Amino acid sequence: MQLKFWGVRGSIPTPVPSHLGFGGNTTCLEVRSAQGVIILDAGTGARDLGRCIQAEFGYPDVELHFLMTHFHWDHLQGLPYFAPLYSPGSNIVFHSSRPPKELKKILDGQMANPYYPVSLDYAPSKKTFVDFGRTPFCHFGIDAHPFPLNHPQGATGYRMEAEGAVITHASDFEHGNEKLDKTLREYAQNADVLIYDAQYTPEEYVSQKGWGHSTWLEAVNVARDCKVGRLILFHHDPRHDDETLNVILREARKHFENTDVAREGWEIAL
Repeated sequence: MQLKFWGVRGSIPTPVPSHLGFGGNTTCLEVRSAQGVIILDAGTGARDLGRCIQAEFGYPDVELHFLMTHFHWDHLQGLPYFAPLYSPGSNIVFHSSRPPKELKKILDGQMANPYYPVSLDYAPSKKTFVDFGRTPFCHFGIDAHPFPLNHPQGATGYRMEAEGAVITHASDFEHGNEKLDKTLREYAQNADVLIYDAQYTPEEYVSQKGWGHSTWLEAVNVARDCKVGRLILFHHDPRHDDETLNVILREARKHFENTDVAREGWEIAL
């Protein structure tokens, strides 16, 4: 698998110079095998990803799969600007924990009048909506196993496996729910890469409890407990500039040495 970060920011884009070292786009990740492309979420980072896919594949038939964690705006903002959506040759499959009709209604909603001038139905690509509960994910040689996360209105994490390599993605997750904390640890066990929501510092979390996000300190505890190979802190708070993220990285590495902070444009080969 090849992993690439197209958007690493949470809540809202931060297009200001002080934040661009790590990136200002909201969440979007690409996981690629030799057979095809899987995309996690469609934040503003999806715009650049879509342009690159269009340049690579052109207008012939291309099949793309989106794994949606949930539907807060920072995970959807880039979808209307995702170039393959407007290519008649594109077959785009959206997977989530919601029933297909509900999933379509949600994605329709953000492009409905008066929020956007082009409706989702008008976009000429073929679009399919799939419920993970009914249809397991196995595409392009990658198996993706969904699991529930503690987040307002719910969210889904994913453990992706291919040829012995494992990526666990756990964004938009708040620690403190005993049952879901245990579930996360089960799906993170022995992962080569754990991508973990670390929006807050432990000090910030005191006043942000219940907002649906975790801390770098919880992230390193999970990484250590689950014997993961590499921890990547993700879903950066819009208040955190490059200097702040570098401080967080130094602190986190004192507890779990093989820690990194997700950076836009960064690629990892597994």
